[in-house]
Amino acid sequence: MTNYTFDFTNQTVLITGGSRGIGAATAQLFAAAGARVVINYRADQSGAEQVSAEIAAAGGQAMPLQGDAGHEDDVRRMMATVGKQWGPVRVLVHNASAIDRSPFLEATLDAFDGMFGANVRGPYLMSQLAAQQMVAQGTPGSIIHISTILARQTIQKRTLYAATKGALESLTRAMALDLAPHNIRVNAVAPGLIYTQALRDGIAALGEENFTKYIPFKRFGDAGELASVVAFLSSDAASYITGAVIPVDGGLGVVEAGPK
Repeated sequence: MTNYTFDFTNQTVLITGGSRGIGAATAQLFAAAGARVVINYRADQSGAEQVSAEIAAAGGQAMPLQGDAGHEDDVRRMMATVGKQWGPVRVLVHNASAIDRSPFLEATLDAFDGMFGANVRGPYLMSQLAAQQMVAQGTPGSIIHISTILARQTIQKRTLYAATKGALESLTRAMALDLAPHNIRVNAVAPGLIYTQALRDGIAALGEENFTKYIPFKRFGDAGELASVVAFLSSDAASYITGAVIPVDGGLGVVEAGPK
């Protein structure tokens, strides 16, 4: 029986939206496991530089890289930059995401196009470019899409967000089939309520207890708990897993609606 490890030594890992929250926790975990980590950010330069500095202080390798993961020119530039400096990406984590809170009756087609551009078209193109690099170099690889519980159990005023994440999960499964002959695995992780600053800001006025009471574990998830699943799926330990969508939601996704 083969012993599998979580060793990413000398592997290049690109994480979009890596300047804070889930992305930052994922970057730090990969770096601790030996990876060269590219921390993509769109606007939060200080956050990306801080995460990179923390990784370097711990003896790891990290590079902040500005770019809009939903913009074609930026995506092509970023992939070319990474390939030139650190070689082909071995692990690609799509964490960057846009959100729209318009109710369905008010959501515009411009908003529709913007959301699908950021949450589906961008990941599609970046995945394609990364996979092409992997195939050209003859190296295996892993692509991870960060989805959401809202792709299956949505709430009001999330029509466009839920639709894009549902599409991303379908894309995950389809990509997995096409890339399997090249030993490139494609999976998705679907977080529930992860206790990031963005979550804290969004629920501050409503009270945390009004959310945790619905979670079977009665608590929010930690960004590190999600990052560990991403690392597992990218490691040799998950070498026989592709096309999967893994929920990381404390059991929230299996709670049955209705009176208790």
